[in-house]
Amino acid sequence: MHVIIIGSGIAGVSFAEKFRSYSADDEITLITRENDGYYSRPLLSRGFSMNDIEQSIILKTFDKLRASGINIISGAEITAINRSDKTVTITGSSQEKSLHFDKLVIATGSSAFIPPPFRPYSELFFCLNSLVDLKALRKFRLGLLNQNRQPDWAIIGGGLIGCEVASDLAFSGDNVTLFHAMDRLMERQLVAEDSALLFDVLQNSGVKVLLDQNVQGFAKQENKVCVKTGVTTEFDALIVSCGFKPRTELAEQAGLEVGRGIKVNQYMQTSDEDIYALGDVAELPNGKLYAFILPIRSQAHWLASFLAGHEKECWTPPVFSTKAKVHGFEAVHPYNI
Repeated sequence: MHVIIIGSGIAGVSFAEKFRSYSADDEITLITRENDGYYSRPLLSRGFSMNDIEQSIILKTFDKLRASGINIISGAEITAINRSDKTVTITGSSQEKSLHFDKLVIATGSSAFIPPPFRPYSELFFCLNSLVDLKALRKFRLGLLNQNRQPDWAIIGGGLIGCEVASDLAFSGDNVTLFHAMDRLMERQLVAEDSALLFDVLQNSGVKVLLDQNVQGFAKQENKVCVKTGVTTEFDALIVSCGFKPRTELAEQAGLEVGRGIKVNQYMQTSDEDIYALGDVAELPNGKLYAFILPIRSQAHWLASFLAGHEKECWTPPVFSTKAKVHGFEAVHPYNI
């Protein structure tokens, strides 16, 4: 059996390694656009206070995964899933080819969600959704530091990632203004009391937190980026952090059933019996997307066991919790997940 996996995040790599442990003979191919290896995505938001982040964030090199019997095709894009002949079309290194699969696992994760009004200004802001994004941000920041200038950042979005990034930049000595559309921070995850505590922690760390903000757009003015909210404020750089969007495009093109994510049953199976989805991109029958480390790893290990013939019962989400990586903040109440 040839199993193809799309994506080298925790879902794809955890599945590949676990499935290999069950089967020495089946062929496993993992295809990824990444080139840096398998890395810890949760550490991205701590990417400014850790000097060696480019190295310490790497959990395993692709060569190490190859040595364990997993074929890695890196720096490549899947442009089509062809269900009729069970192939995927791959482009990369200036060539295109097709690979046949018996089982396909879509673990493409999510991209940064850019609100429609912001999309015309994409050249004016950064996102933080990958190691490539982090390297670009660190390079920009280093350029200012080398000029003996402490960067002045605007961050749009006071959800989990926006608060984490604001905290880490302020902890690293930068000036940060956080714009949030709602009347409290991390309103989806925290009760009002903890939102207020988080507000105080960020303010005391040097972050200027602005709530109830209607950001209307951005503009470039010489070497500055302007944020328009009725008044115009200038910054050295801007980060848009407004949540995530599951990468469902390939599934849609292939005619798979899609909602918020790729719709799967309790066996992580899509509307095609030979195609499965894992992680951020998988929408369970209850309508939930389990975009957290523990349930994603649980899904991946469960599916490996299921496809190897060891697991018969359907996947059920484990009990898990999460927390914001904000310097000096501990929530009093459990997070909403």
